[in-house]
Amino acid sequence: MSAIAHDHGHDDHAHDEHHHKDTFITKYIFSIDHKMIAKQYLLTGIIMGVIGVGMSMLFRMQLAWPEESFKIFNFLLGDKFAPNGVMRNDIYLALVTIHGTIMVFFVLTAALSGTFSNLLIPLQCGARDMASGFMNMISYWLFFLSSVVMISSLFVESGPASAGWTIYPPLSALPQAIPGSGTGMTLWLVSMAIFIASSLMGSLNYVVTVINLRTKGMSMTRLPLTIWAFFITAVIGIVSFPVLLSAALLLIMDRSFGTSFFLSDIYIAGEVLHYQGGSPVLFEHLFWFLGHPEVYIVLLPALGITSEIIATNSRKPIFGYRAMIASILAIAFLSTIVWGHHMFLSGMNPFLGSVFTFTTLLIAIPSAVKAFNYITTLWKGNLQLNPAMLFSIGLVSTFITGGLTGIILGDSTLDINVHDTYFVVAHFHLVMGISALYGMFAGIYHWYPKMFKRMLNKNLGYIHFWVTAVCAYGVFFPMHFIGMAGLPRRYYTNTNFPLFDDLQDVNVLITTFALVGGAFQLVFLFNFFYSIFYGKKAVQNPWRSNTLEWTAPIEHIHGNWDGPIPEVHRWPYDYSKPGHEEDFIPQTVPMMPGEEELHH
Repeated sequence: MSAIAHDHGHDDHAHDEHHHKDTFITKYIFSIDHKMIAKQYLLTGIIMGVIGVGMSMLFRMQLAWPEESFKIFNFLLGDKFAPNGVMRNDIYLALVTIHGTIMVFFVLTAALSGTFSNLLIPLQCGARDMASGFMNMISYWLFFLSSVVMISSLFVESGPASAGWTIYPPLSALPQAIPGSGTGMTLWLVSMAIFIASSLMGSLNYVVTVINLRTKGMSMTRLPLTIWAFFITAVIGIVSFPVLLSAALLLIMDRSFGTSFFLSDIYIAGEVLHYQGGSPVLFEHLFWFLGHPEVYIVLLPALGITSEIIATNSRKPIFGYRAMIASILAIAFLSTIVWGHHMFLSGMNPFLGSVFTFTTLLIAIPSAVKAFNYITTLWKGNLQLNPAMLFSIGLVSTFITGGLTGIILGDSTLDINVHDTYFVVAHFHLVMGISALYGMFAGIYHWYPKMFKRMLNKNLGYIHFWVTAVCAYGVFFPMHFIGMAGLPRRYYTNTNFPLFDDLQDVNVLITTFALVGGAFQLVFLFNFFYSIFYGKKAVQNPWRSNTLEWTAPIEHIHGNWDGPIPEVHRWPYDYSKPGHEEDFIPQTVPMMPGEEELHH
């Protein structure tokens, strides 16, 4: 654990020479500089996020005011999918499917990990760049290509994939099953295969960089918790993403080559199809073997970012550094043995259900360790409540509130009552969606000066946080109650069921919060793009932080440091340490005689 990597300062001149030869294309488009690739991931992720959130606005309007005519439906969806401005049921399912896919994979996985792993791993480890700059570039362009393929599926004649973001067969396996099972479904699968290749290349690069390219003195126990989170996230991705790739490839074979891995005894409109021997439940196993670790592939980077920001803005050492690392490792292990809790209603053996219940409830322990350690770090700290800190505290809040409902869903006997209702939607949006988005926003507000050499407007950041926080709870808190009342998810209207008439007002309330919250993301977008050109110029270390990235010059150079790479002498959380004049001590400051190195 304490192995110390070598100094990589010998290649300075090669990097300097390379820096002067950059053209527009090699600097901004096909760049191999990790800082530029991080910006490419972020900008692509923001575009995909706008599309994903926009889709949720459309289907929320449909749920609140079913059968109403909206000109915007007709304008965006066309006469085929919204005749006279009334949304058709098949496009509703398609919007839900592509919204889920974009937000889970393209925004919360690729944009969050791709941006901050790329930006921070070399800078915080003390490396000139990633282990392979070329492979890093390829991983971004594969992500971009998969995004283009996914968006192009919106424009095929039969419509995009409509089997839910989990794309369960037989709906996804039979091109004739529903309109969205045609070309749009094939494009979805091709897009995901390319996306997984991108993710695996990125993850391998991150792991090799952390293991091999740490600067002199940077032992594993001196790494910031951000790097631990990105490192373990990459390991989870390498273990679990290939399983989804195999599921996607087998599904492509079922669709296009007449195999029946996931199909058996199928009848359509009285016709007996020739498939036999397969099982849709096999697909569920393969999908959720990625699908549950995916929750933590999304969440761990956000928690790592939060650890760094809370310690910096509390002006205190992070509480329980080693316990935090242990909890990340425990979460990584346990996340791969809980996937069956998504399948309690699939006819699973009740004994096996009880095993998955046990492992699911067990994962609450390391999650609680993280939550309590955040709260203890905040306790009696000298809190700097800037937008990054507010979003980090917001993450702790949604992580706890969303996690509590996970205890209900993780228990096989309780889950039966609320399975496939809005209770599930509320749970995973709070614990994974909103928490990870808060982590992403916190990271953008905190490291924006490092990325763009300018500061974001703090007052606009406050507006963005408070409206987002109120609207996020306004949307997802009431969903728990309509879920417990039995309202099923993925129904494009509930008017056929008099049982649910009393819940319609709640749907209107949820949609109102969703529309306001979505609209106020424009404040963030304005702040983000305006500040790139006109924001206040950043100083080298605006947050008075200890980690290595703030020792690099403001002006970006390919190689990160002009001259030798700094040497590390201490852990990254020496804030408000007795015996020092300043309330922060960068990792590059040597230890004083008799000074004790802290490691909670």
